Amino acid sequence: MSDTLVSSDWTRGGDRIVFQHCQSCGHVFYFQRSFCPACGGAEPRQSVSGGLGTVHAHTLVQRAPSDEFRAITPYAIVLVDLAEGFRVMAHGDPSLRIGDAVIGRIETLAGRPLPYFNKVPDVC
Repeated sequence: MSDTLVSSDWTRGGDRIVFQHCQSCGHVFYFQRSFCPACGGAEPRQSVSGGLGTVHAHTLVQRAPSDEFRAITPYAIVLVDLAEGFRVMAHGDPSLRIGDAVIGRIETLAGRPLPYFNKVPDVC
């Protein structure tokens, strides 16, 4: 595993979404593992997501779980199917709807780095 790439993941304080793909079966998955959850293959490769995707689900949170999140309530939680072939749960612009094309970045919310998605601007 590339420690440099893994440490750049937002779950470790970085500014990227790092995913893995299996060299044996091609399965793409998210959250770091030392093996493929589909075939058990060892040493999956890490890659950085470009952040482009489509909203799969959307909800607006009205009752936050902590004081830090209460300060930003209401906020949107979205499930996004990323172009690389995996799904991620993240925060998003409250105006997002299912089927919207989105682009993500890592943003500091409630004092921590979290994935955040906005609608891809329409191109004329």
